[in-house]
Amino acid sequence: MLDAPFPPELARYSRQMLCAHVGVEGQKRLAHASVVLVGCGALGSVLANTLVRAGVGAFRIIDRDFIEPNNLQRQMLFDEHDIAQNLPKAEAAVRKLRKINAAVEVEGLVADVHPANAEDLCAHADLLLDGTDNLETRFLLNDLAVKHDLPWVYGACLGTDGLVLPIIPRRTPCLRCLWDEPPAPGTTPTCDTVGVLASTVQIVASLQAVEALKILMGRLDEVSRRLLAIDAWTGRIRTLNVQSAREDGDCPCCKQGRYDFLSGTRAATTTTLCGRDAVQILPPASAARVNFKAIAERLPARANAKFNEFLLRFGAEPHVVTLFADGRAIIQGTSDPTVARGVYAKYIGA
Repeated sequence: MLDAPFPPELARYSRQMLCAHVGVEGQKRLAHASVVLVGCGALGSVLANTLVRAGVGAFRIIDRDFIEPNNLQRQMLFDEHDIAQNLPKAEAAVRKLRKINAAVEVEGLVADVHPANAEDLCAHADLLLDGTDNLETRFLLNDLAVKHDLPWVYGACLGTDGLVLPIIPRRTPCLRCLWDEPPAPGTTPTCDTVGVLASTVQIVASLQAVEALKILMGRLDEVSRRLLAIDAWTGRIRTLNVQSAREDGDCPCCKQGRYDFLSGTRAATTTTLCGRDAVQILPPASAARVNFKAIAERLPARANAKFNEFLLRFGAEPHVVTLFADGRAIIQGTSDPTVARGVYAKYIGA
């Protein structure tokens, strides 16, 4: 039998180990690896599913958001039952993944990654994975990775187009080598304005996963040194040589040692969520854990407040408020931070 030559504890990965690039030693390295995934939406759910099935030893998922019906078209770990239970993405993902591979230590954190917590949340990782939907968080991850010499894999998709770039600090260009500044909110297309094809998501995330496996198995010389651009509709794939961006440029991050996004000087207490007609409000760093029951009891009956151990959701016409246990809230129905802060102060507190 094909499974016979492999150690019993690795037998489930037999078809993966038969690949010449993996083998038993590669699989053992995966089993001792620790990965942090930031964002478990479209790209993140495919990445998590792929790498947990591949046998990564420890997998931490950090996501700030909850599941909505329009997510189900492309976010592969979620279903209608998760929505009915009002589950945050991180919790729903963990429940699925533990059933897929009990041998992997899977952890889910319902949290927003920001300068004050990024280093703690990502400590002891061997690799960071980008499952985010905004460039501000990606620039934060880039700062963190370069500062701590931590590999990470950038990925993005929109419509039928996608980008993948593995980043190995001090060997390959970092994100700021290519783009010195993120574009201002509202100046670029979003999934809500041009859409996204689920097939695009799966292609991009699968390519990210391949580069992640190379890194985790120690095959750094085989990691792509190019920016990969794909068009899922036409089947066109381009590999762009960007190495000169590091060699010839004066990157503020990996050349000058400035970590502007990680330092907090570029952070905001409110974030307009890309294409969502929603604003995220961050609480003060000293804020205590929220008492959902107490807040729900003081809301008017028309708010139709519902809560579980993870979040409280209620209506504040014309807005919908989703409050998390750490005091963070997402205010839907506005893209104006001033309006969102007003709703937060009125119903939750200043």
